[in-house]
Amino acid sequence: MRSMNANAPAEPVELAIPPAPGEEQYPALAFANSAIASPGGKFTDLLGTPAQANQWLTDRGLAPVDAGLREMCTAQLRSMREQIRSLLASRVDALPALPAALAAVNDAMTRVPTASLLQWDEKDGPYRAPSHPTTEIVDHALATLAADAADLLTGPDAERLTACGSPPCGRYLLRHGRRHWCSTRCGDRARAARAYARRTRAGAGAD
Repeated sequence: MRSMNANAPAEPVELAIPPAPGEEQYPALAFANSAIASPGGKFTDLLGTPAQANQWLTDRGLAPVDAGLREMCTAQLRSMREQIRSLLASRVDALPALPAALAAVNDAMTRVPTASLLQWDEKDGPYRAPSHPTTEIVDHALATLAADAADLLTGPDAERLTACGSPPCGRYLLRHGRRHWCSTRCGDRARAARAYARRTRAGAGAD
């Protein structure tokens, strides 16, 4: 399993890195990739604080800007992220899924209804909206992300799912052709590493 090191030093500012292929189609893929490892032991967690987690959910229409997430809710999100990453790793590596990861995703999907509930305003009448208590907002977000992960893993795009081939990056992507990199940055780093390895082997052979 490709697990992110939560004990690594975290960068306080979001990295200027484009979404990995497939993230815009599958929020669960973006969710799994919200922990970013970089060369030099650097680690960026886009869910590192309640404010960051709230912003991440807000940007994807999963929570209002004033949801007021607390650390307990943020920890729930990070835990679900690791379970989804575990399932993605199992799919990519053709290994059995961990029972705990399956249980976590299924529990999230069945804990709350994913549909917006019917509300009634005295002035404007009926409308659809999710419940407002923070814990329910987080439960709805987790249910939505879990269902999206299940759709990815069981749909036709699962055949294109792969891990970025440029260590230490641990992001997942949907492969296009032979591309195994999540970004140009990772692709350039992988090519540079291969070129260095070739030069090193050539130098050793000359000796």
